[in-house]
Amino acid sequence: MKRRVFVVLFFSIFSSMLGIGIIVPLLPIYAESLGASGLWIGVIFSGFSISRSLFMPIVGRWSDRKGRKIFIAAGLFIYAIISLGYVLSDSVAALVMVRFIQGFSAAMIIPIAFAYIGDISPNGREGGYMGIFSVSLFAGFGLGPVLGGVMKDRFGLNADFYAMGGLCLFAFFLVLLYLPELHLYRKSEQSRPYREIMRSPVTKALIAFRFGNAFARGILMSFVPLFAHGTLGLTASEIGIILSFNILSTSLLQAPFGYIADRLTRRGLVFWGSFWFGLCIALIPHMRSFAHIFALNAFLGTMGALALPAANALVVEEGRRFGMGAMMGIFNLAMSLGLAVGPILGGVIADRWGWPAIFYFASLAGSTGAAAFAGFSKRG
Repeated sequence: MKRRVFVVLFFSIFSSMLGIGIIVPLLPIYAESLGASGLWIGVIFSGFSISRSLFMPIVGRWSDRKGRKIFIAAGLFIYAIISLGYVLSDSVAALVMVRFIQGFSAAMIIPIAFAYIGDISPNGREGGYMGIFSVSLFAGFGLGPVLGGVMKDRFGLNADFYAMGGLCLFAFFLVLLYLPELHLYRKSEQSRPYREIMRSPVTKALIAFRFGNAFARGILMSFVPLFAHGTLGLTASEIGIILSFNILSTSLLQAPFGYIADRLTRRGLVFWGSFWFGLCIALIPHMRSFAHIFALNAFLGTMGALALPAANALVVEEGRRFGMGAMMGIFNLAMSLGLAVGPILGGVIADRWGWPAIFYFASLAGSTGAAAFAGFSKRG
């Protein structure tokens, strides 16, 4: 039965993330066509993360008491329906509202699915389980930009939005019909106060890592498409390939690096992966061709893959102490806050100081998050 949980969640998350990834390289360009400035592009991206941040801790705690399936299914259904809002949006404000509602629905999907996988992960094999499951997230999200770019070039932008809605609806039915509720959340420590969770040095370290990494990644996803399109003159398909290869390289390495995380020092893997990821973002303004930025994104994807399975394994260990849903909610809250704040500040910096400053700022944030992780984790 646990194998069935893993398989159903794997393909459900893959399908939904494929749909979400389809619009990633196109959303900044679409927002710009509606008259959005750099700041408003950041707000459009951040609206999703702000909404998700507000609801994830609440939903995570509820899932520790009420179960996992109901929240995953509800989130996928809302996400599928509201996807039609992209087609109907005729202003920047409307686009912000659509992103905000989708952020609410996303709070019920990824962190709760990861909490369920954490429930079924055997002791000592958390890195392997989380690494393999993370392939669904990154492979779907990684293939999406390529598919989205090709579809936009051939069929127009609305086809991408319809595809996203259809894939999320398919994932909803997959969960509704085939995902069992094993009630494993009842066997772990529950209802620990958040103030107690936040006193853990390991939890603080994980929050620092996730926030800094997501801050930098949010800027990349928001502004690399505009840099590639406006400065390098790349097509939608080429931009999709660049973003996809970054994420796919992360995806392909999740399983082997998860295996390594079960055998080496997890904290060292998190630090070095996140440190080099942050540091090398500063090279983006110096890219002068498709080949250059493609190669750099491959390296960034590799460093992301090195850090994440080890970090997820540490989250599972903390989840067994404090409640899996609550801990996944906190970890993903840090990610959402980083994704929310990064694009907004990046937009302000872009409007005032230009493109290079954005990526230097993202590099500083990512490297600082790695250093903070190292500092906190030494106390745990």
